[in-house]
Amino acid sequence: MENLTPTKANLIKSKSMLTFTKQGYQLLDKKRSVLIREMMDMIGEVEKLQQQIDDIFVEVYDALNHALVTMGESTVMEIALSIPQDEQLTILNKSIMNVEIPTIKYVEQPLGPYYGFYRTNSAIDMIVVKMNEVQRILYHLAEVENTVFRLAVEIKKTSKRANALDKIQIPKYEELTKWIEDSLEEKEREDFFRLKRLKGKKF
Repeated sequence: MENLTPTKANLIKSKSMLTFTKQGYQLLDKKRSVLIREMMDMIGEVEKLQQQIDDIFVEVYDALNHALVTMGESTVMEIALSIPQDEQLTILNKSIMNVEIPTIKYVEQPLGPYYGFYRTNSAIDMIVVKMNEVQRILYHLAEVENTVFRLAVEIKKTSKRANALDKIQIPKYEELTKWIEDSLEEKEREDFFRLKRLKGKKF
């Protein structure tokens, strides 16, 4: 402040910067609140999806044990290798408060007879159906977890910027504005008393 002249023009600039900085903080604080709310909703969804996957894997594990016992490991492995991999997916992007979020778009293929029925049993059928269901859930889980991660990174950046405005910039412009106002008031008082003394000497 020692290099700044306390003038009315500088006071207007200081007040303008203070208002601008406060508005910036309010916008960042609002953005942070929206992002946190979005992330908390996503965290709840992650927990729900993980529980669904866990429940399905319990069923698949039991069915796989039954298939291994009744059909043998080599036959189960052969059948597993005959099932084609699903690669019909595309990664797209959407935006949440200017945060780029990847979304997975995929074409769900109908389940077909990938293996002969004479060597298999219902356990294999159940495994195929359930793993197909898990695959869809895993796509969604990957999407949601990635969203949570990106939102967390953006919340951290936004909080850092908001705190810098709240703790550094706003107090700085408040102090500067008060210093200019006090200096101008002091100058006005000095001018008033000087003018009063001059008038007293004339009369």
